[in-house]
Parts: sequence; C-alpha cells; structure tokens
Amino acid sequence: MPSLPAPEARPSPLPPRFHAWFAARGWAPRDHQLDLLALAQEGRSALLVAPTGAGKTLAGFLPSLVDLAEPRAAPVRTAPVGRAPPPRERGLHTLYISPLKALAVDVARNLYAPVEEMGLPIRIETRTGDTPASKRQRQRSDPPEILLTTPEQLALLLASADAPYLFGSLKRVVLDELHALVTSKRGDLLSLGLARLFTLAPGMTTVGLSATVKDPADLARFLTPQGGDAPPAAVVMAAAGAKPDVSILETAERLPWAGHSARHAAGELYEAIKQHRTTLVFVNTRSQAELLFQLLWTINDDGLPIALHHGSLDVAQRRRVEDAMAAGQLKAVVCTSSLDLGIDWGDVDLVLNIGAPKGSSRLMQRIGRANHRLDEPSRAVLVPANRFEVMECRAALEAIGDGAQDTEPLRRGALDVLCQHVLGMACAGPIGEEALLGEVRSAAPYADLDAATFHDVINFVATGGYALRTYDRFAKIRQDKKGLWRVAHPSIAQRYRMNVGTIVESPMLRVRLVRSRQGASGYSGPIGRGGRVLGEIEEYFVEGLVPGDTFVFSGEVLRYEALVENEVYVSRATSREPKVPSYAGGKFPLSTFLAEGVRRMLSDPKEWAKLPPQVAEWLELQRKASLIPRRDQLLVETFPRGDRFHLVAYPFEGRLAHQTLGMLLTRRLERWGLRPMGFVANDYSISVWGLSDLGAAVARGDLSMDALFDEDMLGDDLEAWLEESPLMKRTFRTCAVIAGLIERRHPGKEKSGRQVTVSTDLVYDVLRRHEPNHLLLRAARADAATGLLDIARLGQMLSRIRGRIVHIGLTRISPLAVPVMLEIGREPVYGEAGEALLQEAEAALLAEAGIEGPAFGEVG
Repeated sequence: MPSLPAPEARPSPLPPRFHAWFAARGWAPRDHQLDLLALAQEGRSALLVAPTGAGKTLAGFLPSLVDLAEPRAAPVRTAPVGRAPPPRERGLHTLYISPLKALAVDVARNLYAPVEEMGLPIRIETRTGDTPASKRQRQRSDPPEILLTTPEQLALLLASADAPYLFGSLKRVVLDELHALVTSKRGDLLSLGLARLFTLAPGMTTVGLSATVKDPADLARFLTPQGGDAPPAAVVMAAAGAKPDVSILETAERLPWAGHSARHAAGELYEAIKQHRTTLVFVNTRSQAELLFQLLWTINDDGLPIALHHGSLDVAQRRRVEDAMAAGQLKAVVCTSSLDLGIDWGDVDLVLNIGAPKGSSRLMQRIGRANHRLDEPSRAVLVPANRFEVMECRAALEAIGDGAQDTEPLRRGALDVLCQHVLGMACAGPIGEEALLGEVRSAAPYADLDAATFHDVINFVATGGYALRTYDRFAKIRQDKKGLWRVAHPSIAQRYRMNVGTIVESPMLRVRLVRSRQGASGYSGPIGRGGRVLGEIEEYFVEGLVPGDTFVFSGEVLRYEALVENEVYVSRATSREPKVPSYAGGKFPLSTFLAEGVRRMLSDPKEWAKLPPQVAEWLELQRKASLIPRRDQLLVETFPRGDRFHLVAYPFEGRLAHQTLGMLLTRRLERWGLRPMGFVANDYSISVWGLSDLGAAVARGDLSMDALFDEDMLGDDLEAWLEESPLMKRTFRTCAVIAGLIERRHPGKEKSGRQVTVSTDLVYDVLRRHEPNHLLLRAARADAATGLLDIARLGQMLSRIRGRIVHIGLTRISPLAVPVMLEIGREPVYGEAGEALLQEAEAALLAEAGIEGPAFGEVG
C-alpha cells in the first residue's frame, strides 16, 4: 500500500508517530489520504476514486489506524437493538469488505506492516469461507478491532442474534473495489447489509475505494442511507498517475479467424515472461487458464516458476501461489478475474491480457495490477486470440488513451436477494414489516421499492406464495401476536446459514460414452452402462438436446442418447454437421462502448492502417467480396453452403444480445414457413441456417429484411418464446435458490444439480399455471431481461438499424462470415484435439470463400 512522495507538503492532522512512519520510508501523505482522514474526523462518508499505486487502501484505513492508535479507545456505544453488550474496552471498530477472498488476505498482509512497525495496539483478522469454523465462532464473541471479510460473511454475521453485540461498536466500513461489487446481486446483498449496519451503529461512516468509475456521484449513493437526513458521501478524486503503457501484440504467427485460446502466440508469450521480472497473464475463463498454463508449461525449457490461480482451485493451493507472489518467487501467474482486483504485488512489471477485454474499465483494472507505482506507467500487452478481437483490442486501446470508462450504472435491487435478506433478518430476531421496509429503502438499490412489492416479499418468505401456501416446507417465517415475524422453526436458521449468498454455480454433468441404442427402425434396446467418462459439461447445454442430437466434445462427434441422474450418455456418431442448440458463451459481455468502437473502426478504411496486415487484408477482401457496412448500418448476407442456406448479420452488440436475436429470428422464420434449423452467435455477428433459400425469398419479394428485424419481435414473439424456453427455467432456478425456495444444502447432505433442476422445474410449471404473477417469476423475468437476454440493448440496436439494413445476396461465404460460421456445431473442446478440429474447419471454410495466400494460411 505505498504512498509515494507528494510533490508538495501540507499541514497534516496525522499524529507524530504516523509522520515518523511516513518519513522513515521517504514518503509523505498524499492529499487524498489527508482528505479522507479529515472527512472521517468530521463524521462524513466518502468515495475515493484513485489510480492504482496512489495508496487507496492506506487512505481507506488511515482514519481507523489513527482512531485506534491509542491503547484505550472511547467507550463502546450500547447497541440500539437486541441484548446489551457486556462491558469491554474495545470491540469491532472497522469492517473491510472485499469482493474477493484473495484481496482480503492480501490487504491484511499489507496492513500488518504499518501496525507492527508503529507498534499500534490493533488486532487484524480475516473472515472468509476459508476461515476455520472455530476461528469464525471466536470472532463473534471476541472480535478484532479490524475485520476483513466478504459480502457473504457479513450476511451470515448479521443473521445472528449476536449482531447487535458484534456491530454495536462499529465506527467505519471500508468497501474496496466498490465498482465491482455494486453491479451484481452480491452488491444488492451488501447494500442490504449496510442498511442493517447503519441501524445497529447509527454513527458509522463508510469509505468506498475504486480505481475505475464512470459516474462517481452515482456510485457514492451506495455509501449512505437514502431517503433520510444523512449528508451524501463526499467524492474525493485523487490526482491521475502516469498513463499506462499498453500495446497490442502483433504476432509473427498466423492469426486465427476464430477461437479464444491464443495458442498461436504461446511462444511469444513465453518470451515476454522471460524478459520481465513478474508477469500476470489474465484470461477470461477458468478453462482458458488451465489450457494456457499447460501450453506454457510444455514450452518452459528454462524451468521458469510459473503458477496457476483461479477460483476452482483448492484454497491451500491458491494461498501458496499468493504467498509466493508476495515473496517475489514466481516469474508468472496465469489467472482469471480471481486476481482482477486490488492485489498489491509491487514486483509485477507486466500484464498480458489474453483475448479481447470486453470493457475498457475491466481492462484498466487488470492493467493496474502491474507496477503499483503512481509515477511510473503500468506495462501491459493485449493478445487478441482472433481477428475480430484485434479490432476490439484497438478500440480498448483508444478508450484507455481517452480515459474513457464503461462501468455499469447502479442497478435496481433484485427481489430474490431481498427475500434472502428478509429471512436472514428474521433469523437474527423478530422483525416488523414497516420498520424493515424503511431500513430496506435506505439501501440505494432498493430506494424506490414500493410497499406492495415488499409485502409480496414478506408473503413469499412466510408461505412461498399463494400457489404454494399449502406446503409447510415453504413456510419460513410466521407472525406472532404482536405482529412481528419470527422464523417458524430453529432449523430454518441453520439451513439459511448453509445456503446464504448469491453465487449459484452452474451444475456440471459427466459425459459417459456408451454403445448406441439406435437400431434400423429408430431407438430401441437398453442403454449400455459403465462406459468411459469423457469429461464434464454444463447442465444447461444438455437441457436443449433431444435423443439423436449430435455435438462435438472431447475431440469427437457424439450422439446424445439419454440423461441418467447426473450423467449424460452419448455414443460415437459420424454426422458431418452436428446440430447444436444455442448455448451460453464467454464470461463477459462486450461493452456497448467497445462495440461502438469496433463498428466505427470497421466502417472507416482509413482506420485499417492501424491494424496488423493480416486483419487489414481480411477486411479488404470483405470489401471486394461483399460490403463493409457503415457504423449506422446492419449488414445481412445470405448464401448457400452444402444443402443448407445461411443468413449472417453483423450487429456487433455482444453475444448475449445476439443469442436473444437468434432465438427470435428463428422463431419468426419458422412462423413464416422458411424452415430455420438453428443459429449460432458470437460477440460480433450471428448466423442462422435452414432449408429455405432466404436470399431468393428476398429477391422474389417474399421476405423483407426490415420486417424480419422489426422491433415488434420484442413484443409477443419474445413473450411466447420466454414461456417455453429452457433459459427461463434456468433463470427461475437461480432465483429460487437465491430466494431460499429451493435449498441446495441441508444438514448432512447436499442436493445434486439434477435434483435442484427437477425441484425448481416442477415449481416453475406449477406457478406458471396457477400464479403467473408470482414474485419469483417476476424476478426471473427481470433477470432475463437485464442479464441473459440483454433486451434493452437489443431494443436499442433494432431501433438504430431501422431503415438502415443492407442485404447482400452471395453465392458463397464471405470473409467476414468465416469466424461465426466456425462456431456452428462447436462445443468448446480444450487441448490439441480442439485446436485441430478448429483448424480443419477453418481451412475448409477459407477454401469455400476463395481465400488463400501467406496472410491467410495454406488452404486446399
């Protein structure tokens, strides 16, 4: 947590021992650090926006360290509710909340230094899911002065009858990487926890820390109670540091047309690692991390200490990696978003970002992990994995140069999270509906919550809703004679503690290879048992399959036979074009800001000079073979391929919006008798294929592209599709788990993903028939609209392109269509087999498009 020498000194309220500590390191406190200290002493909450290396974490803790510097603190306030705490000199003074376990542990490690070196009488501890149960129990009765934890652990502590005792002494809450917390349901849960903390400790103040914020005033609302007379949080903007040194790797290798592994650049990545002290190699998914780590390890002839870090690894292994990094013992770490935020490793002098960043703010967050010195530039290299990603990386580079941010606005609070919170508060003690509503409304995401909706929430927790009220197992709370709500049975509190949180992992199913039961006259005979396990795939992918469907997995074309408990039975198949329903894509959606940058770059041939020759030549081929759309146009191409006909559109609106568009287009084409068979989508384009020649239908006047892409598809078409979509069941399942309707964990046992699926699907069907306006159905629709479907963004796109759709009828695939066409029939396959399959398909498509030459690789 360095605080580098300030250009000018100013009068400081710091005690002498703090001045001496700064001076011993040749440092001087920076203005924003002193500003936060002054605001805290005035009893004001504050948001600090500061670049990496500016000493944000020290600024956040400095008021607490000064408060606690004396051996005896001020008398502890009596908690306003619950039992009175026993006499004690000091209690919990400062609560630090982080979105990541690793960040809490790293901050604790760095905070120990000033505390020990100044001899401050302060106990600092962490509390995460990795903390032993015995230590967590002791912390409730004997808390440290400073506790570093996560949103989930805060929810657990607040749901205890001990909460008034534990938090009655609280003076300050430090919220690190606040921008990363507030854009998700974890942020909703945290906001409700803060609202309860303000009730338990009315004099408490908060400090929000963030490096990347688009609208600081909007983010600052999260830090103070809304609707009351509390002054708004102050916004402190730290001076900007040195601009980062960011470049794009211009590989000497052949740049792939599709894929996300960056396998082609493994040798160049290894050389970059060799030339720097310590490198963080960021990827977007855990599977990519595993693959790239293996790639680097196979070419690690120098025996460099390279490690792997992601959320699925055992906690002991993650801690070893973090400790080794802190000690400067590693040359590189391949990691996911598990290390995106705040980790302060001064020896990191290079960040490699594999694949497109998807957002400029996220990229800046990752770049900030390098150097951690305010007056020296962070060094980062973007490594595009395919040709479209080159343009996205270039757009991100320009955004960084302009200092542009694309963080999401403060979200509206989710109802399923509110249900969980209400039950947690009932576990802590009796609750009154009106008082709790006032407290909930003080949380920024729930400031506009109406009383009728909150009553529905209470009713859901109490009965499960009208359609489920006859089932006792859904009754979690009951009203006493005084009108207060209490948990219906002590075991409910135990089950709540086992299921708290908003992160619902996708259930995985094993893929087992068996002999086919397909006979000459169709499907017959029993399914074989005991075949070889090929691996695991996510359950949602299997939901869209029916017996006989084929898909690619583990380097083979497989036929789906059956789903038996938690295993997918498959047999080998010989289909040349495996049919695959749509499935979820990358972890991060493409930001609107970068999407606009890609459209602008694509539409202006003068911009192509900034791109690598391979990419510029690709776009020039597209211009000759078809068309380059203007930034306000939608290009739609149609062409035949084999015995199928394809439509490819290029909205550049991100995979989520494209998947929704594909679902609606195929539904509309089916209704019009044009026989679509399926679609695939990536971040940049969408391909629909079927048995009817759509280009010929346009030429005859039987099909209008304006009608096909009309905004009215977001009306009845969307509603009808949602009613029968497996995606809505999956969304409902997540809401039901978060709200506590379906519990994943029970004392002594845990439900499998398949068991949760069966339970929630049955409830979903019942509610659709008997209570279509049920609270959880409303929550699921809201989630689908804002998350999985990206309906608002799709609506904006359809409005933007109205009257600006350009259709080009082709006789063969165009150069721009090659990447999305490579997605057809492709389930992610990791390792060399997957790369070989992709290269074979790529060569075939390039040959069909008539593309060959040194820049494009050997074809034919």
